[in-house]
Amino acid sequence: MLLVVLISVLGLGSANPALRATPTHSPDDPDFNLQFPEKFFFSTATASYQIEGAWNVSGKGENIWDRTTHEHPELVLDRSNGDVACDSYHKYKEDIQLARQLGTNMYRFSLSWSRLLPTGAIDKVNEDGVRYYNAVLDECKENGIEPLVTIFHWDLPQPLQDIGGLPSDAVVDYMVDYFDFAFKTFGSKVKYWVTLNEPYSMCNEAYGNGGKAPAIHAEGRGDYLCAHNVLRAHGRAYRLYQKKYKAQQGGKIGMSSYSDFFYPKDPNNPNDVVAAERWHQFQLGWFAHPVYSKDGDYPPIMRQHVDAASKSQGLARSRLPTFTEEEIKEIRGSADFFGLNYYRPQLVSALTPSDVQPPIGSKLGDAQVVLSFDPTWEKTIADWLVVVPDGFGQLFKWVQKEYGDIEIIITENGYPDGGELVDDGRVNYYRYHLLEVLKAIHHNKINIIGYTAWSLLDNYEWFYGYVHKFGLHHVDFNDPNRTRTPKKSAAFYKKLIATRKIPKDSEIDYTTPSPPSGSQCPSASLAATCLSALLAFCFRG
Repeated sequence: MLLVVLISVLGLGSANPALRATPTHSPDDPDFNLQFPEKFFFSTATASYQIEGAWNVSGKGENIWDRTTHEHPELVLDRSNGDVACDSYHKYKEDIQLARQLGTNMYRFSLSWSRLLPTGAIDKVNEDGVRYYNAVLDECKENGIEPLVTIFHWDLPQPLQDIGGLPSDAVVDYMVDYFDFAFKTFGSKVKYWVTLNEPYSMCNEAYGNGGKAPAIHAEGRGDYLCAHNVLRAHGRAYRLYQKKYKAQQGGKIGMSSYSDFFYPKDPNNPNDVVAAERWHQFQLGWFAHPVYSKDGDYPPIMRQHVDAASKSQGLARSRLPTFTEEEIKEIRGSADFFGLNYYRPQLVSALTPSDVQPPIGSKLGDAQVVLSFDPTWEKTIADWLVVVPDGFGQLFKWVQKEYGDIEIIITENGYPDGGELVDDGRVNYYRYHLLEVLKAIHHNKINIIGYTAWSLLDNYEWFYGYVHKFGLHHVDFNDPNRTRTPKKSAAFYKKLIATRKIPKDSEIDYTTPSPPSGSQCPSASLAATCLSALLAFCFRG
């Protein structure tokens, strides 16, 4: 997920609102009778730093989120950290049981690099970390759940940040060694791998606008270098797996790419139409084009714009690094499926002299675009997330147009609120986004093989701390036991999985649980407004 930068909220033109508005469907809409394929993967997701806790026990090393949240709590909305989080390090069996009770047949979780290799290097292996993830994988198998394992989900070991972090060429070899270690150690139990989670969000925010740990502000340089290195590492890891492990393990490797869908702010303005396509290439194409396109390398329009902007700055070389021919070949085709994370759309207009000008050297400046939201779009508790299911369907079409008929696994999609148990906003978000998935499969013949709800649990949402909740299950962060309670959205998802159809509200079997004994309110520290009647429950704002 990403922080919104340079969002314009004034002067919005009419941009085909009928296309972009949140749809209203009759319960009798025939598309609601469509079913998901028999072998479709229904998944939920978590990530190690966001749920595990146990930040400094059993040999785990320090990572960049440990360091940043401890030294700079002011960067986090509620000044919290993931030291304990959901305590899934100790409660993983319970969490996998929650996934089983939903009926899911896949569970996406991530490995903690610093729990396995405390210094980031393979010369020091933490055997307790190996034990822990083997236990998680074994528990998945015992419950009939296919693990979808993310190897790197943003928690870089601090010793590697100390030598420059992901923008440093020195880190590439360490990353490839880590990927190799994961394949060798766990590959007999894993058939679906994700090397990198949302490299766009990671590089754009961690080393660009400072929106994620280690909070480096180096937009237009650090982010481009980070992207270049993680793509090189991904390509090498894929070829390594094919050579050393594929024949014996038979796994598939992909990358989870984040993307909004970008509507032209004025669809009747050719400049806005071109700008929207250009920003698609700057966001999703930045990472997907080198891997999934027939030609490989960065999108040509991105190369053209960054090279020209760098030249206009008087730089001796482009800020966008250049792959060697060998690297282009190595990275091109280095995925067996397309992992796609979607949450929201944006509007794009071409930058004009009358607009507030983005910083020189920024990606928005390089691309010459302005981003905005339509004020009529449904808002959420998170300032960056609006609800427009149509964007999901449009994004599927864009991916198919650009990269062909590759298998797509939706590796994240979710809705934030304050943690309420009767989470109708989340239910409706899932309902209409999953309807877009069904329409894409049945009407547009797009090869979507799985859907992952973010998230199995309320968890630590990076610099939003514990303020924004995405979970199908409520977690009481005031309770040392971190009590889990299913929400209405969990009942919705369970019914959907059982029938392979989107349930009507009347078909959802859900009774609001009582709060845990001795707890007046199953939510945490910022604000509490108790709903005294039916819910007896307070939610965090």
